[in-house]
Amino acid sequence: MGNDHHVPVNHRDPTPLYVQLAAVLRDEITTGKLGPHDPIPSESYLEQEHGVSRATVRRAIAALRDEGLIYTLPQRGSFVAERPEG
Repeated sequence: MGNDHHVPVNHRDPTPLYVQLAAVLRDEITTGKLGPHDPIPSESYLEQEHGVSRATVRRAIAALRDEGLIYTLPQRGSFVAERPEG
């Protein structure tokens, strides 16, 4: 079990899991690990990787979409949005 590239959600932390998951994904976007138009990991991958429910993953994705960090295309998935410079 190696040190992964992201910080997993902490099930004992009082912060809601979807907020923690959104923070993990937000960090990957803001640090450039995920660039504009890159797909974010699938719902099923995020569920398994972080040990959370599909509803938690969807709430995290919705939060990032509301922030304008990602966009979702029906039947295709969610992708990192372009960010204006400056």
